[in-house]
Amino acid sequence: METWETVCHREDLVENTGVCALLGDEQVAVFLCGRSNALYAVSNYDPIGKANVMSRGMIGSLGDKTVVASPLYKQHFCLETGICLENETVSLKTYKIKVSNDSIKVAY
Repeated sequence: METWETVCHREDLVENTGVCALLGDEQVAVFLCGRSNALYAVSNYDPIGKANVMSRGMIGSLGDKTVVASPLYKQHFCLETGICLENETVSLKTYKIKVSNDSIKVAY
């Protein structure tokens, strides 16, 4: 069964900047992409750098993919799938995300 939890409010988000939220016992990085106004939620844990830092990564695009670059070693992770573009055997966990009455909700 899916549980939706409010992690922040719309006004807490700054375009193209991540915020970190605690979802259960996991840290989640939430991003608002300014170009498309799309919301993304991925694990805040960088599996290559082995630290909770993804919310501090830079948003951009490579080809047709919207990505976040790890602030540690600069690998690019697709925000839709979580897959690392430099090493497809590594990925971030992705979460469903939605807006409800100005609240940002993430499912787990």
